[in-house]
Amino acid sequence: MHELVLMDIGKSFKEKAAVQNISLTLHSGVYGLLGENGAGKTTLMRMICGILEPTQGKVLCDGIEIGEAGGDYRNLLGYLPQDFGYYEDFSAYRFLHYMAALKAIPENYARERIDELLELVDLVPMKNKKLKTFSGGMLRRIGIAQALLNNPEILILDEPTSGLDPKERVRFRNIISSLGKNRIVILSTHIVSDVEYIADKIMVMKDGKMIRTGTDIELLKEVEGCVWKCLVSEKEADELNRKYIVSNLKNQGDKVELRIVAKEKPVEDAECVEAVLEDVYLYCVQNG
Repeated sequence: MHELVLMDIGKSFKEKAAVQNISLTLHSGVYGLLGENGAGKTTLMRMICGILEPTQGKVLCDGIEIGEAGGDYRNLLGYLPQDFGYYEDFSAYRFLHYMAALKAIPENYARERIDELLELVDLVPMKNKKLKTFSGGMLRRIGIAQALLNNPEILILDEPTSGLDPKERVRFRNIISSLGKNRIVILSTHIVSDVEYIADKIMVMKDGKMIRTGTDIELLKEVEGCVWKCLVSEKEADELNRKYIVSNLKNQGDKVELRIVAKEKPVEDAECVEAVLEDVYLYCVQNG
């Protein structure tokens, strides 16, 4: 079992601080990294992968700074970047074989592993088709497969479900849940449902800072008794939408059903309901 430690890391680009003073200790399990676009998630992931060097602080793996560990650390890593590059004239099989060669994976093991992964991501029938014929969702699945080629013990996935349809997203979540039993998996997304059911720990970023960390149960306590459901007129709905955090809005005939996150009761007949992770996320992002 490996230990990944982020010691007060930060990254600035000219005058802008993209990541600020983040300290974390990670062991085996699935870590869901939530945040709006521009929150600093990708910069953080790239520092963990050693692609970017922190402006301040250190990233340690088993007590050794990852820059010093060099190839030993890279051998532990699997990485799916947000912008996944590929050769469009390569077939799926040829591309994975090429990526395996770049990772210095032995030939015999590579062939066996590629067959396993094509089955895992449900692309066996497409293995000889050129990548330029693939849909966006199929390309994401090939990206996930290449990240798993070396059977990594630290798996970094940046917006991995982009382009996946609902069925593919569920399949992907199940795969990640099983992978997290014996390795560190960090999954970055702005889609709460991607991590709600599989993350052992959830981390929320805003403006380059880590504003919350904890299990779903720990985070849900923050908005316990603060989530309300009410049925109001369209005019009232507009007013409440401007005043409160509205996590859901649904038209019901000439009325509007609102789900509101607020410490005080928003309207007289509002009903207090059980909180879900999306309520917590919106509350945290709104209030910092």
